[in-house]
Amino acid sequence: METKYTINKGVNRPIEFRGLKAQYIYILAVGLAVLLVLFVSTYIAGVPIYLCLPMVVLSGSVLFMVVYRLSNRYGAFGLMKALAHRKVPSAIICRSRSVFKHGLCIEKVKKDDHNINTIRAAAGCSTASK
Repeated sequence: METKYTINKGVNRPIEFRGLKAQYIYILAVGLAVLLVLFVSTYIAGVPIYLCLPMVVLSGSVLFMVVYRLSNRYGAFGLMKALAHRKVPSAIICRSRSVFKHGLCIEKVKKDDHNINTIRAAAGCSTASK
């Protein structure tokens, strides 16, 4: 018996394979490769097969559940949109009118190990005070 799998659904539509959409296929493939390397390394290290196999099977089950849940929740491109939405600032604070007079300048400032975009007046962008 020959098994045939349908991979592409049409023109200009994201790739889908057994319910997984777009990038989730690659996430699952990388996860399975990591599990294979984990199994091989623990087996070569001398850990008994009775411990290696259940650990890898349990990790693989969790991997499948998480990837399918992400695929169903966010769809083909929703995860990228959700991650991009987290980077959008909740508010832009402007304490002077010079921003409107001279334009905007966006700088990256490292504060508390997080990159924060700050907007300052373009006329004195490098010398503007915080």
